Amino acid sequence: MAAQHRCIAIVGPFQGGKTALLEAILHRTGAIDRPGRTGARLGDTSPEARSHGMSVEPAFATTRFLGEAFTFVDCPGSIEFAHDLRAVLPACDAAIVVCEADARKLPALELILRDLEAAGIPRLLFINKAETAAGSLRDALALLQPASRVPLLMRQIPLIEGEAAVGFIDLALERAYAWREQARSEVVALPDGERAREKAERYTMLERLADHDDTLMEDLIAEVEPQADRVFSDLARELREGRAVSVLFGSAEHGHGVTRLLKALRHEAPGLAQTRARLGVAEEGAPLVQVMKTLHGGVSGKLSVGRVLRGAVHEGETVTGSGGGTARVAALTRLAGAGSTRVPEARAGEVAGFARLDPIATAETLSTGQAAPDALAALPAPEPVHALALRVRDRKDDVRLSATLAKLADEDPALLVEHRAELGDLRLSGQGEMHLRVSVERLASRFGIAVETERARVAYRETIRCPAEARARHKKQTGGHGQFADVALAVRPLPRGEGFWFEDEVVGGAVPRAYIASVEAGARAFTAKGPLGFPVVDIAVTLKDGAAHAVDSSDAAFQAATRLALEEALAKAGPVLLEPILAVTLAVPSGATAKATGLVTARRGQILGFDARPGWSGWDMVEALIPEAEMTDLIVELRSATAGIGTFTARFDHHAEVTGRAADAALGRPPLRKAG
Repeated sequence: MAAQHRCIAIVGPFQGGKTALLEAILHRTGAIDRPGRTGARLGDTSPEARSHGMSVEPAFATTRFLGEAFTFVDCPGSIEFAHDLRAVLPACDAAIVVCEADARKLPALELILRDLEAAGIPRLLFINKAETAAGSLRDALALLQPASRVPLLMRQIPLIEGEAAVGFIDLALERAYAWREQARSEVVALPDGERAREKAERYTMLERLADHDDTLMEDLIAEVEPQADRVFSDLARELREGRAVSVLFGSAEHGHGVTRLLKALRHEAPGLAQTRARLGVAEEGAPLVQVMKTLHGGVSGKLSVGRVLRGAVHEGETVTGSGGGTARVAALTRLAGAGSTRVPEARAGEVAGFARLDPIATAETLSTGQAAPDALAALPAPEPVHALALRVRDRKDDVRLSATLAKLADEDPALLVEHRAELGDLRLSGQGEMHLRVSVERLASRFGIAVETERARVAYRETIRCPAEARARHKKQTGGHGQFADVALAVRPLPRGEGFWFEDEVVGGAVPRAYIASVEAGARAFTAKGPLGFPVVDIAVTLKDGAAHAVDSSDAAFQAATRLALEEALAKAGPVLLEPILAVTLAVPSGATAKATGLVTARRGQILGFDARPGWSGWDMVEALIPEAEMTDLIVELRSATAGIGTFTARFDHHAEVTGRAADAALGRPPLRKAG
């Protein structure tokens, strides 16, 4: 039987050390000769990642350990790039969750664990930076358990010298190990002072395993020492069935605990067969691939990164996506950070780059069969929380901009590109300030398009406060047929949300029936831009009277007269500015609820209420109404107040009258100054 090829996601909160762990793994397995962030070759390879010192897209690297192949996927930890994580997970066999024994980062860890739970991904927890957290490691289980709805299972306890952790005691093997810099740990004698604690912690671990193993429970009751094979078999079963999350610790920076982690993955992590079962993929059938990420190069074109779930795919074969698109695989590559190696085929379990699959999107399932396969995983686009208006610096790039943004949105489905004709702008929306900043930087670095950004404009409306009437005559004689129309109009306000009404009260045929439609068309056209410069809504326009000429009247003449009458009537009716009000739901850790409500009220918002977030311990939901004009940078301040993890959803609720400084700002009026 051929050795299996596993795919393991490396996930965890922002700045937890995921990329450092990837490089430590690659160094330990001989894939690279120098670990560490400086001079990194396989993690954070893009200019944007290096510039900001953080992962901004998944990085793929394949290595071998004790004869078995592993592809590791280093996933971004920031909530702003969580969509990439969700696209990667379905095709992975398991995940390493890199975290710290730090209560301040617990909510961020909970977000990551929820995504893994939702996708049904087995996971190991790796507590990083253990050499500086000796005290907190002792209480790590109690500290971290609130973030996980699945029980955590401590597999190790720290070996302490003074105030520092210098190694670990493996509770399954009952051995002590001393860490060595960038090398395998060394077996050492178990200190006499730690024996009692080791026995107690091991018994706690075995009790947890015995919850689903009656034989082990009988051994514990009879005080019979269980066989090592049974313990490791139970650890593997608990992991694969999602009943427990094993907790290991070490230091990615110094290479501590890496070998023990790799051995746990090799012996306990599920393989491709279990992943197929989780996704509902039959063992037999046409080759099948799950697309994990889409990449667009400036010159190299489109690359779809996917994992082969069944069979083998060869260069030159035609594949069909679950979306119905068909394409020929122009080339196959094995990825290693920014580099790649061309290969003739991709076999079951392997992760490869599939070149030039232009109609295929991220999260689609591919097959070499003639029929389109069923999609194995849904990837709904998240609602945007931040937006910018874009404008090219060089007008020659104007034509290319739309096509290039479409490529970025194909690569990153969390981006939303909108051409808003009413406001005359091109709007880019996404998951936060950094998300959009990275996207703008990619436009320049990868595609050579420099853009300027500004606040996304608000689609204001206007209406009237009171009824008014006006009469206007359009008369023009230029030789030949002239132009003549006379209309008397009345306007009145309507309740919010009623839009535009047109009524005809003409009697006696003063305005011929043929021209009444022209009056309505003229009224509708005029309301596209009212006295304040915005579309007019929630008004009724009534044609009261008028006059026509048998020869000189026309559709155009009546539309012109209508515009003149409406201009006068609306000016007398008390025009008022309306702004869109959004219904906003903020999700924040409970400790930040007061800050969140303060942000709402500071933005002319109205708090509707707040309650515990259903199913989320230690989180609240705040319901509010906030003017759209005040939403700019809300996500920036909310993330600042919540250690980077707060978020919100927003939808249009209604229009409301706006006056004072807010109206002056919308209309571009200078603020009033006090006399003297």
